[in-house]
Amino acid sequence: MYKTVIGLEVHVHLKTKTKAFCGCSTEFGKEPNTQVCPVCLGLPGSLPVLNKVALDYAVKVAIALSCQVQEYTKFDRKNYFYPDLPKNYQISQYDLPVAKDGFLDIDLDKKTKHIGIKRVHLEEDAGKLIHKQDVSLIDFNRTGIPLLEIVSEPDINSPQEAYEYLTAIKSIIEYLDVSDCDMEKGSLRCDANISLKKQRDKELGTKIELKNMNSFKAVKEALDFEIERQTELLSRGETVIQETKLWDAQESKTISMRTKEGAEDYRYFPEPDLPPFIIKQDKIEEIRKTIPELPQEKMQRFMKGYGLSRYDAKILVSFKKDADFSEDCIKKYPGEDKKPVVNWLIGPLASLTSASTGISDVKIPGGINEFIILVKATEDGKISNLVAKSTLSESINSGKLASEIIQEKNLFQISDSGSLDDIAGEAIKENPKSVSDYKAGRISALMFLVGQAMKKSQGKANPKAMQEILRRRLNDA
Repeated sequence: MYKTVIGLEVHVHLKTKTKAFCGCSTEFGKEPNTQVCPVCLGLPGSLPVLNKVALDYAVKVAIALSCQVQEYTKFDRKNYFYPDLPKNYQISQYDLPVAKDGFLDIDLDKKTKHIGIKRVHLEEDAGKLIHKQDVSLIDFNRTGIPLLEIVSEPDINSPQEAYEYLTAIKSIIEYLDVSDCDMEKGSLRCDANISLKKQRDKELGTKIELKNMNSFKAVKEALDFEIERQTELLSRGETVIQETKLWDAQESKTISMRTKEGAEDYRYFPEPDLPPFIIKQDKIEEIRKTIPELPQEKMQRFMKGYGLSRYDAKILVSFKKDADFSEDCIKKYPGEDKKPVVNWLIGPLASLTSASTGISDVKIPGGINEFIILVKATEDGKISNLVAKSTLSESINSGKLASEIIQEKNLFQISDSGSLDDIAGEAIKENPKSVSDYKAGRISALMFLVGQAMKKSQGKANPKAMQEILRRRLNDA
C-alpha cells in the first residue's frame, strides 16, 4: 500500500594526520582536550587554513562515485548551538560542494540497482559529549577532524537496499585508503531520512531523520521499525510529524530528539575567513590516476578471469586486503578449477575470523603456501575434509605447519576398500536399531551409520566411499 523512500547521509572521517583547518593531530584515543588549538576551538583572532590532503581525498572519493567534481567550490558557516560545537558554527559546504550528481550501483538478488549520489561535501566534525550520571563532559579532540559527507538521492526503497548501499560505500572508501571506516571510533557514521507515500502519489511523504546508529545492522533495524511505525500512523489516518529521532538499540525503537531543522534554521552564509577554491581539470586527472581497481571492477575480473560465481566474487572483494590475499591464494592454487580454494576461503578460513578481522588476518603457519598444500591434499583425497579443518585450527593454535601435523599423526585418509569394509562392519554390528531403521525405509539412518563409522576412523575414512560400502552391505544383508 505504501512505498518506502530512503535517503542516506554517510559521514566519513578522512585519514589525514592533521585536522581540516588547523595543524592539530587527528590521532584517536588521546587524553581528552589535548589535541586542540585556538583555531579548532574558535578562539578570537584565529584563522582557518584548509588541509590540502583532505580536499584531495574528497575529490578522490567523488571520482570513485562517478560524481561531477566542481571546478569552483567554497565553504560556508552552518550556525547551530550545541555544547560540543565550540564556535557555535560549523565550517561546511552548502550551495557549492566539492562534487555532485554521482551514482553507485548495488547488487540485489542477481540484479543491479542504480542509486544516485546527490552531493559530496567537506566539513569539520564537532566534539564529543560523554554523559555520566548527573554531568555531561565534552572532549574537543574530535572537533575539526575533516569529515566527508556523502548524500544519496532518495532512490533507496527498503532497509536491505540501504544495508547493501552502505556496505558498498564502505568497501569503496577502504579501497581508496582515505579512511579507516572504523564505526567503533566514529570514523564512519550514517544518518537516514525515511518517508512513506502511497504508491500512486508523486509527492514524497513527511520525512523523518534517524540518528545514533552505530552499525549497518542498526541502520537496517531502525528503518524496519520506522516503516512499521509510520505505516500504522498512516493507516489510522494520522499525520507523521517531521522530526529527528534517535535509535535506541536496547529498546529497539526510535525516540524523538527534536523537530527537524531546515536549511533556513542554520542561517548559512559564505565562510569569510576562507577564499573560494578552484579545482583545475589537470588536478582532477592527477587524482584520478591514483584510484586503484575498485570492488565492482575487481569482482567482474574475478568472475571472468578465475571463473568465480558472482556470489563468491562479491564476498572475496568486500575488503581490499582480503581480496588481495584471496587472489594470491587463487593464483597459487594449481589447475584451472579454483572452486576448491575459494570454498575454503569463504568457508573454513572465514569461520576463524571475528567481527573486526578478515581472512587475511588469520595467522597460518607457513602462510599461503601451507594453506594451499592443505586445500590440495583435501581435494586430492589424501586427507578428509574433517581432518583438514581440525588440522588448520590446530596449526594456527600451536604454530606448527599443517603438513607436519598430518605426517606426525598419520592423518592420511583411509580409502582402501578392505579397511573401510572392516570399519563399516563394526558400525553395523554396534548399531542394530539404525540398521532396522534403514531397512524400514528411513534413509537418514544411513547417514547416522556413516557418522559412526567416521568416528571409529577418527575422521580419516573417505566419507563418500564409506557411504557406498555401508549402502551396499545394508542392501545385501
